[in-house]
Amino acid sequence: MRFWVGGYTADAEGTATGIGVLHAGAVDSPLAGGDLAFRGVAASAPSPSWIAAHPTLDVLYAAQEFAGTVRAFVRTGEETYAPHGAAVDAGDAVCHVAVAPDGSSLVATCWGDGRVVQYPVSADGRIGGPRIAAAADDPTTDNSEDADSATQNQLAELSALAEMTGFTALGDLPLFGAEAQSDVTRAVGADGKDETGPATPAPARVSRAHQTRFLPGGVVVTTDLGFDLVRFWTSGPTGLRLTQEVTLPRGSGPRHTVWHPSGHLYVVTELSLEVFVLARDAAARAGEGWRIVGGTSLGAGTAPGSDFAAEIALTRDAAYVVIGIRGSNTLATVRVRDGGRALAAVALAESGVDWPRHHVVERDTVLVAGQLSNEIVSLTLDERTGAIGRVRRRVEAPSPTRLLAAHG
Repeated sequence: MRFWVGGYTADAEGTATGIGVLHAGAVDSPLAGGDLAFRGVAASAPSPSWIAAHPTLDVLYAAQEFAGTVRAFVRTGEETYAPHGAAVDAGDAVCHVAVAPDGSSLVATCWGDGRVVQYPVSADGRIGGPRIAAAADDPTTDNSEDADSATQNQLAELSALAEMTGFTALGDLPLFGAEAQSDVTRAVGADGKDETGPATPAPARVSRAHQTRFLPGGVVVTTDLGFDLVRFWTSGPTGLRLTQEVTLPRGSGPRHTVWHPSGHLYVVTELSLEVFVLARDAAARAGEGWRIVGGTSLGAGTAPGSDFAAEIALTRDAAYVVIGIRGSNTLATVRVRDGGRALAAVALAESGVDWPRHHVVERDTVLVAGQLSNEIVSLTLDERTGAIGRVRRRVEAPSPTRLLAAHG
């Protein structure tokens, strides 16, 4: 199989130079368990940390994260692409793009400023002008944050900043310096007694839009990691129209979603290390009637505060869910039960990489992008039990952040 690889470039202290090319076995094979080979760069681009493909055209779309732009690239050869129109403004730290199933629009989400932006897409795949959707509001009614919630907010910042390979001295950043101390500063005086200093305000919660998914029936769902929201939209002539918001537990940090064929939406939370199950009332109008019906933690061995969930993906028969966990650098397997309504944690396995930013499941193989170890690995997957085995193949790849299977 052939994959396009997103990555971080020099503007994020990464080592990639654009959209990469990966071979996993023979490029014309439906299997990905063969030898891995990184084949170089398909297109130069600044930190294309997430890439998506047009459903019918040979066009890729990149979230150029630190440029704050999205851009289309058209195929010019078997493994080469060229810019297809100018880069278009998105927002601060745009981290995800998704294309409508009919190819008519593109939606970008921005971690830095919380923006959700829709763009029309022309018949030849070029990106039109941005339509900024309604901003999220913090559903928290009490603005006074206790120490625990302040810590969770700092963890959201820490997780994202740690993904940038060069930002290692986080304590030097304002958020992690004087402005990010605990609510009450304590010190030991000369007489050995505990002395309480003046309270330091907790950092404010801010919107952190992270992912978009197109659902059946023309519905769009986005996550907001900062405000703990799952937001539902429908698309109209002027852009996205907000139809509902589901609030997850405070400090959970919804990151990514996956659609289960049973009609349930699974949401992995970056900070609390859980997967929530959302279901829709069949009698509700499009984009409405969603509620939490189940969920599970990722199990013993995970540690909120030092671990951060990343990608969520289904196995081929949708009987299991596989979640990447950065920090402990593991992969969690979760069993799907009760017709998709319930989940149960099964096991943790070593991912074989440092900072498993993204992974894909291809039949009996899991491919994992190790952002900080600059490599991609393949591991075995027992499709009957969901058990993930040891690393089968390994290849060097520069600061990989996204793996996208190429079709055609």
